[in-house]
Amino acid sequence: MIGLLVMAYGGPDKLEDVEPYLLDVRGYRPTSQEIIHEVRERYREIGGRSPILEQTQAQADALESVLNKSGGQFKAYIGMRHWHPFIKDALANMQAEGIEKAVSVVMAPHYSRMSIGAYYLRLDEVNAPIAFARIENWHLDAGYINALAGRVREALKRFPEEIRADVPVIFTAHSLPEKILEWNDPYPVQLCETVSAVMEKLSSQPHEFAFQSAAISTIPWLGPDAGEVIERLVAEGKKHILLCPIGFVCEHVEILYDIDIVYQNLAKSLGIHLERIEMLNTAPEMIDGLAGLIHEKAKEAGWL
Repeated sequence: MIGLLVMAYGGPDKLEDVEPYLLDVRGYRPTSQEIIHEVRERYREIGGRSPILEQTQAQADALESVLNKSGGQFKAYIGMRHWHPFIKDALANMQAEGIEKAVSVVMAPHYSRMSIGAYYLRLDEVNAPIAFARIENWHLDAGYINALAGRVREALKRFPEEIRADVPVIFTAHSLPEKILEWNDPYPVQLCETVSAVMEKLSSQPHEFAFQSAAISTIPWLGPDAGEVIERLVAEGKKHILLCPIGFVCEHVEILYDIDIVYQNLAKSLGIHLERIEMLNTAPEMIDGLAGLIHEKAKEAGWL
């Protein structure tokens, strides 16, 4: 049996979890009550919890199902970076069930030392006796690109037919501190490569790229923020805009609050029509593409 470790960020299961969850996110640095209150209120507005656990479990189940169609050699486990079940818990389960070799993947397509790199630091800290074949980015996987392009095409149908070709698409991803630029971190380049690959499928659709969801922090984060880009496009006369998050593959607070509440409120105040794509979640093209990468990693390791 080959293990499959599917990792994601994690999120609180109830409002009472927000403070300990934030402590983990912030590396147990002191967190002001104002920040805790602000984040708790965001989760209250999206239903009192994060849906990321169920979404990641569904993705892991879908991957396992596709991989096992021809023989049943994979078993999927999920591990969260900042909440239960933690990565260390997933590794303990894998060991208990006799897994000695596994492929690992993070449900985020773009590599940064501060994102994907941090997941693998957590993995290494446990020092589990499991041989891992690691997928460190999948930002140009054909299944992911095709799924994104399909979501954009479907979302454009929500706009009047006569103006669809002129609706600007703002591709977004989670901002990170500007200091990553000092490391020649591949994150910004990989984001641009994803946008270019999707646009090859969408032809001449006008488009922009922006960051979103910068943390509450005193240090500079990568920009421009999607809100600033929305305001600029409106100043240029645009009245219809589509958001396409490419750095996220399921609904969680960055989608349900930052986009569906904050940016929608901004759009209403500006008097414009703003939509976003349906998130990829278990989109068959993306799942099939990722399953192909996982199969190839296991093959390269000599396990298949």
